[in-house]
Amino acid sequence: MLPTEILFLAGGIAAVLMVIYFAFARNVSDSPVLPAMLGGGFLGFTAVTIWAEGPIGFIVNHSANLWGVQVWYDLIFSLGIAVFLILPRARAVGMRPMPWVLIIGLTASIGLLPMVARLLWLERRAAQTG
Repeated sequence: MLPTEILFLAGGIAAVLMVIYFAFARNVSDSPVLPAMLGGGFLGFTAVTIWAEGPIGFIVNHSANLWGVQVWYDLIFSLGIAVFLILPRARAVGMRPMPWVLIIGLTASIGLLPMVARLLWLERRAAQTG
């Protein structure tokens, strides 16, 4: 099995386990630690990918065939939904949306995960002081 196939399967298994956990957990923590750690890890993995394969390799992946374009659209839709759902909460705790929207637009989940971590941190701080 190729290393990329192992990474693909590991990501799929991790995603399934995470979804099952979130579906059945009675109290899902609102801690900013998990999205911050995921964001840092994903940034590191992306840095390795850029170093190994170049900064615009994703264009080839998302334009090579209809599956690639479908995955590209799925990414865009998912980010759009996430931003749509997060922005009202972010504004409510005083986050300025435009820097985050620009970062997410340029980096996808690499920007979204730190935004979620910051949002959860600000919400937790507001709950403790309010």
